[in-house]
Amino acid sequence: MPVVAALEAPRQLVEAAHREGFRVIPLIGPSSITLALMASGLEGQRFAFCGYLPRETAERERRIRELEKRSQREDETEIFIETPYRNDALLASLVKTCHAATRLCVAADLTLPTESVHTRSVQDWRKIPGGIGKRPTVFLLLAK
Repeated sequence: MPVVAALEAPRQLVEAAHREGFRVIPLIGPSSITLALMASGLEGQRFAFCGYLPRETAERERRIRELEKRSQREDETEIFIETPYRNDALLASLVKTCHAATRLCVAADLTLPTESVHTRSVQDWRKIPGGIGKRPTVFLLLAK
């Protein structure tokens, strides 16, 4: 399998190591996903990492509504990421689609000097002009 194979290749490699009886040792280090969750102030006992949301606007907004409903039903923080060049489109969809009381955290440039972590209600996000720009960002939402 080529080194730049599918994203599942690391998972498959770890599964194979377990099957063959090799010891798998995780390395200590920062994970932007868990760092964002810790800094968000949102529900940290129940959360789900949902990966990337759909690229197309209508499909992305449908998925956001599903995640918001799941968050409310399960009292669970939903975590997702986006490629930096689509951050502003995702933020716009979140602000447009989510209920005013839903809490939204935008955690950008974690561990960098330009780091910013802001958790606000969607209603408050609607009052803020502009976007995130092309920065590595983790998005977290918790519906109330």
